[in-house]
Amino acid sequence: MSVPLLVPRKTCADLVTTNQMLKNCIADLTDGQGAIAIDAERASGYKYSPRAYLLQVTRDQKSIYLIDPIGIDDLKLWERFNETFIETEWIIHASSQDLPCLKELGLFPKKLFDTELGARLCGFPKVALGSLVETMLEFELAKEHSAVDWSTRPLKPEWLTYAALDVDLLVDLRNKIAEELENQGKLKLAEAEFAQVLKDFQTSKPARKDPWRRTSGMHKVRDRLTMFIISNLWQVRDEIARQLDLAPHRVLQDEAMVDIAINRPKTSEELAKIIGRRTRLESPPFQKWLQALKDSLSAPESNWPALRIASTSIPPTKVWRQKNAPGYARLMHARSKLLEISMAQKIPIENLFPPEALKQICWAKPPIQTAELPAYVKELAQRHKVRDWQLKLCEGEICFALTQTEPPATPPPAPVNEPNEGD
Repeated sequence: MSVPLLVPRKTCADLVTTNQMLKNCIADLTDGQGAIAIDAERASGYKYSPRAYLLQVTRDQKSIYLIDPIGIDDLKLWERFNETFIETEWIIHASSQDLPCLKELGLFPKKLFDTELGARLCGFPKVALGSLVETMLEFELAKEHSAVDWSTRPLKPEWLTYAALDVDLLVDLRNKIAEELENQGKLKLAEAEFAQVLKDFQTSKPARKDPWRRTSGMHKVRDRLTMFIISNLWQVRDEIARQLDLAPHRVLQDEAMVDIAINRPKTSEELAKIIGRRTRLESPPFQKWLQALKDSLSAPESNWPALRIASTSIPPTKVWRQKNAPGYARLMHARSKLLEISMAQKIPIENLFPPEALKQICWAKPPIQTAELPAYVKELAQRHKVRDWQLKLCEGEICFALTQTEPPATPPPAPVNEPNEGD
């Protein structure tokens, strides 16, 4: 039975708010042993910037340090932190969430242990920090402050206690997960995955084209002009949000932009009625919204965006049976076979083999000659960045699936990242 952990087991140093305090923190941690456990708190949902508003750091036999980056104006201290611990393993839970804001400070490890990813590779069904701590260490963590605005100053004492708990057990959790990975013969595999996470993160991704198309409520839009208005309102909102460092939805909610584009108010009073409480601004810039609307309505039709963008990606699986029946049969057999491997290896199917890579392999017509299938699968897998260990485990079963022309009697369930495809 788990025991509620209400305060950290370790000593918590005073909140680090000055350059000198950060120097002392670095010096003390340097004297420690083993990996560094690190976590970051952002103001997601409150601020435009993804910056860290609190860092939690500890090491075996050392106190927990809570660092307020807002108070640190000597940027060379972050360089010193990084240089001091660059060769040390950094323990981070769900590193994809924290690496961006850590890198913004100039902090980036050479060696990573991601406790969430490690737990996934172990086959644990629940990999949230609280669930793992309860399962593996028999402690229960409180999560009532997980969604607070960490940009608030001063930080409340109960928030700092919550934050300290996030790293208090992280070293112990890392050791337990590493032990389980070793017992399952997956430790080397996990280390390769952790290294790949760092490598992938350092590869810049192209900016999303037309991000305004993801505005909530776009299903109401039926014409190009309305879509054009939304795109312009989105740009104005993004500019305001960036300037004020506010989350865009706090400047103006998506649904309000769609309603403005559809109803096209002519006065500030009409606009205020549409917006209502769907903004957190005390003085909403009505004239900016109205000007964006006016500019959109006066622009030539040649400026209007296409109502739909031709997609070069593979269609959703739910339409494969109609659009590509042989591909559908291949994919369903491949998923069935990989599900068997997933259960045997205790690795979630989405970590066992990238779902998008599997769809790419199954969609195209494969070679007729069975002897050519291994080279075909390997070439496509490498093109889509499938890991060597993933290919080694799955290549034979995928090759078998590519020879099938009819789907299995009972289609396998869709992967967790395709909950709405309705296979």
